Amino acid sequence: MQCDDVAVLLPEIVDGDAVADRRVQRHVESCLRCQAELVQYRKLLKALHQLRTQVLEPAPGLLTDILAGLEAAGERRAVRSLLSGRTAAYAGGIAATAAAGAVGALLLAHRARERRLALAS
Repeated sequence: MQCDDVAVLLPEIVDGDAVADRRVQRHVESCLRCQAELVQYRKLLKALHQLRTQVLEPAPGLLTDILAGLEAAGERRAVRSLLSGRTAAYAGGIAATAAAGAVGALLLAHRARERRLALAS
């Protein structure tokens, strides 16, 4: 039996999902590397069990701070959305004004030409 084969089995053995057969037991008894890994798995499992029993109390005002941060982020997003919508409207307005100005200039030029022709006649 090799360490790589045993390393795959150790988490299940420590968790209680599998039972080590005699070959695995003999290997772990004689291999310092696998013994160290077995100890690490046991420490990890113990730490995870302790996390289940610990109850963490949030700091006073934490929920209020979180909700205020979410509200501020929502407001910033709404303002950005509003500004980007206005930017498009402004650009459209400028384009329409420029087009109207160009049409007006052409109309004035046409009228001036007609007056010159009428005066010349």
